[in-house]
Order: sequence, then C-alpha cells, then structure tokens
Amino acid sequence: MKLFVVTGASRGMGAALAEQLLADAGHTVLCIARRGNDALAAVAAASGATCEQWQADLAEPIAVAARLQGWLAAHDADAFGEATLVNNAASLTRIGGLENCSAEELSSSIRVGLEAPLLLTAAFLRATAGWRGERRVLNISSGLGRRAMAGQATYCAAKAGMDHLSRAVALDQALLANGAKVVSLAPGVIDTDMQVQLRSADGAGFPEQQAFLKLKESGQLTSSHDAAARLVAYLGRADFGASPVADVRDP
Repeated sequence: MKLFVVTGASRGMGAALAEQLLADAGHTVLCIARRGNDALAAVAAASGATCEQWQADLAEPIAVAARLQGWLAAHDADAFGEATLVNNAASLTRIGGLENCSAEELSSSIRVGLEAPLLLTAAFLRATAGWRGERRVLNISSGLGRRAMAGQATYCAAKAGMDHLSRAVALDQALLANGAKVVSLAPGVIDTDMQVQLRSADGAGFPEQQAFLKLKESGQLTSSHDAAARLVAYLGRADFGASPVADVRDP
C-alpha cells in the first residue's frame, strides 16, 4: 500500500498526477486544493483506490498543516509501505513589477508557494517519523527558481526558496536512520493555466512574453497528462533523492 498527499490537485498537472496515482488500487491519495474534483472520485471508484479530498486554502497554511499532521498521526505506522508528500500548488501574482502588486497579493503568493510547502513538509515529517516504510517529499519547483525572470519576482523567489529548502531538509533527513528522501524537481514547460496567464500578459511589463508565445506556437509545451506521467516515473526511480534539486529531464 502506498500513500500520496498531493496539493493543488483540482486542476492542471496536480489533477493529472492525482488521476494517474488513483489508477492503482493499492494507492491512497489525499488531494488538497481550494476546489474538489469529481473526476478524481470517479477514477478511484473505478480502480478501487482510495481518494480523499480536502477543500482548503493554502494561503492560510497553518490550519492545513495541523490538520494534515493529525490525519497522518491517526494512521498505523505499518499501514503504508511508502508515503509521499507532493507539494505542487503554486500561485502567480499579477504579471509585472513587484511594486504593482498589493501587499495581500504578494503575501498570498508566497504563502501558497513557499510557506505552505515548508509547513506541510514539517507536519508530514513529524507525523510519519515513526513509520517504517519509505518516506518521500517531492517539491514541484521550476526553472524560474534557478533563472530569474522579469515580471514574476514573487514566483521566482518562492521556487528558489523551495530549492534551497529541499537542500537543507535533505541534509537534516540524511542524519536519521529512516530519514525521508527529498527532491525539488523542475517538471519542464507545461501547458497549464499559468502559461495562459503568461501569454496573455501586457508585454510592456513582461519582456519575456514573446518567448512564452513561441513555446505555444512551436508546440514545445508538455501536456499536463504527459508531465504527470514523468513525475510518476520520477517517483519510481531507484535513485530518487540522490540529488535534492533536479530536473525531470535529467538522465
């Protein structure tokens, strides 16, 4: 039996990932998102997998992390052979200079993109510390955490923070007998709602708009389904965790 906790699972790559995980009857998938997704429940019903969905706002992550810790702690230490937390949820601010965004908008984006993964990871590690199965944390990062881009300072900062958070937590876990394996993974360029926002932005405040338009026009964007399949394959790699910061396209 395997357990997966996936944030941002109601749409896009998160929904595609949850759907593919739920295709296996031996999987239990907890989906956390602001909205539910009836299609995921249908997939679970057809396969015999277990699907639980929480409608929660990760811009208010303390309560969500506390709920997750309690939920995990209620399970037996031998219930699952593997347990994985996938921090997938992210949030864009309006596209343009930092000064054009409200304090509330900036705070919400950082809470969803960095504070929530930090708190959920801490809750996951606390609650599963005594579990005997393998534990994994997969943080969905971005090339923009490794290369700055004008017009999305908050998103770049959140993803860069996620990368370094993963490095540090991996070092902590390496000191433990049954420490979790941690990876911050760039999933490639995916055709999601976020890409639509970037292509629709005002070019005056977003000099890289044309590059995103060309990605779409030239067919270089990966579908959510294919991107999720790559994530599932990466989770199955024997060397998962060998490098705490990675790219799904790495050999």
